[in-house]
Amino acid sequence: MSQNDVTTRSNRGQWENAVEGRPELSASFSSREEAVDRGRATADELGSEHIVEDAEPTGAVTDET
Repeated sequence: MSQNDVTTRSNRGQWENAVEGRPELSASFSSREEAVDRGRATADELGSEHIVEDAEPTGAVTDET
């Protein structure tokens, strides 16, 4: 992974975009589609790669209310 690469991954019921070396640009989203779209756009803006790490559904509800 290189500086500014964007990784989209599932994290406890939400989707997040992590930017290598730029934590201030990282963000969380409620849907995979939104996270992938924003991750791709961020990578394009930074001239870097976008990696999507798909997660297997667990069937567990992880959002605590």
